Amino acid sequence: MIMTALSPSHRDAALEALAATEVDVLVIGGGVVGAGCALDAVTRGLTVGLVEARDLASGTSSRSSKLIHGGLRYLEMLDFGLVREALRERGLILQRLAPHLARPVRFLYPLKHRGWERLYAGAGVTLYDTMAGFGNLPRHRHLTRRGALRACPALRRDTLVGALQYYDAQVDDARHTMFLARTAASHGAHVATRAEVVGFLREGERVTGVRVHDLEHDRTYEIRAHQVINATGVWTDDTQSLVGERGQFHVRASKGIHLVVPRDRIHSSTGLILRTERSVLFVIPWGRHWIVGTTDTDWALDKAHPAASAKDIDYLLTEVNKVLARPLERADVEGVYAGLRPLLSGESESTSQLSREHSVSSPVPGLVVVAGGKYTTYRVMAKDAVDACVHSLGRNVPRSVTDRVPLLGADGYPALWNRRGLLAAESGLHVARVEHLLGRYGSLIHELLDLIRDDPDLGRPMEGADDYLRAEFVYAAAAEGARHLVDVLARRTRISIETFDRGVVAAPHAAELMGRVLGWTESQREREVENYRLRVEAERASQEQQDDETADAARLGAPDVVPVRVV
Repeated sequence: MIMTALSPSHRDAALEALAATEVDVLVIGGGVVGAGCALDAVTRGLTVGLVEARDLASGTSSRSSKLIHGGLRYLEMLDFGLVREALRERGLILQRLAPHLARPVRFLYPLKHRGWERLYAGAGVTLYDTMAGFGNLPRHRHLTRRGALRACPALRRDTLVGALQYYDAQVDDARHTMFLARTAASHGAHVATRAEVVGFLREGERVTGVRVHDLEHDRTYEIRAHQVINATGVWTDDTQSLVGERGQFHVRASKGIHLVVPRDRIHSSTGLILRTERSVLFVIPWGRHWIVGTTDTDWALDKAHPAASAKDIDYLLTEVNKVLARPLERADVEGVYAGLRPLLSGESESTSQLSREHSVSSPVPGLVVVAGGKYTTYRVMAKDAVDACVHSLGRNVPRSVTDRVPLLGADGYPALWNRRGLLAAESGLHVARVEHLLGRYGSLIHELLDLIRDDPDLGRPMEGADDYLRAEFVYAAAAEGARHLVDVLARRTRISIETFDRGVVAAPHAAELMGRVLGWTESQREREVENYRLRVEAERASQEQQDDETADAARLGAPDVVPVRVV
């Protein structure tokens, strides 16, 4: 039996419930910060709604570097507070909040100069480990050139004299965000995707709620709330414009792109962190793949579908090939994705300095705006935003408890991991499949195994994407809020970036499985598959263009499966 599900019926019931009552807090935005706000508020005993115009994590929160880290390079900027805060959150996510979704990852930092560089970089990594605290992750190590090449034979011998090895952590950002929203729903939050805010309700100066357009059924609802949180990331200014009030800060979008290449293209047992003239470059292990990124360039074009240009791709290949004995070629690239960082740019010197830090303000009564920050510190951002709401509610509300609220799937996960061999024997699946499911669902794995027991065909690998089982596509539609094919291929799974065909072969099979749950007709299944095919074609076309403008135009050649009004 599937419990605490973001089912299709949950979504429709959520909108009906929100229209029928006034909630304490309504959150706009289904990214990691918005989902975090919903979880923070509902676990304080408040009544909560969350609305998202597209899918959960459909923006920045599915397109990050997928790292949970303190930000080693911020130490060089002397931003000790941000690093300390992020390292604390890293420990919480790994050990308590989401041990089933996050895992340690080892990085190698090649040293190019003898003597001073080892002392300088070593001091920084020592401080990094010290700020993280003992018992968090293994401490860093100093390696000779021979030791570094043993760990990463892919490196050119003439590019390093030695190395440092240290640990950070990673998470599937889209799944983690979905689990935040699903956990909030399990505590009573009303969560509705494909529900676009088209206006704010006002009584005099005060914001008292929003008007929401149900994009799936073409209906409009009025939702009343004592406090509204604008947690829309790079869309913050667009959402703010609906209020008709200037904010105390503005959000600037910075584009970062990543390449995904097969694991066998880079012979290494460790990730890499490399200095470039502009910033740093990561080579991150990702299952049977590597993620190479990222860039950092201004973006003022379409926010929903930021496009990676050929220039972006060539830049990353050029930089990583400076240290690889066997250079990567364009043909090695399986997937490409582009995301936008929401950077703060204020109207005063103090706010313009905020950069990766976050800020919370209340520009008008009844409205709280939270923006900036980094993925790792989402929980702190959410806490600060809800604190601002509580201050305005004018009644006694408990403090945040999200540092002690594990996400669904976390409870019992360590014991299940130890029992993975027995689970494999009981289910008839290979132990590697059980490990895969545990790393995506944690203790909710039993819900997947129940589906497979009832229909053994769901235990087969997905055609065209054999890392995933057919059951996962049924489950995504039944329990994880996936309403369209792109939701599953791009976010509930990562097939869109983990296969050379970008998921085109898997698409019709996934649509058939999802359609069973969502009641799609044959024509609906065909429309979903065709929409996805056009999306892939548009992305491929954009990645052949030499500049942002032409790449953006090419990417916009594919229509959204559910059109969203542009503010």
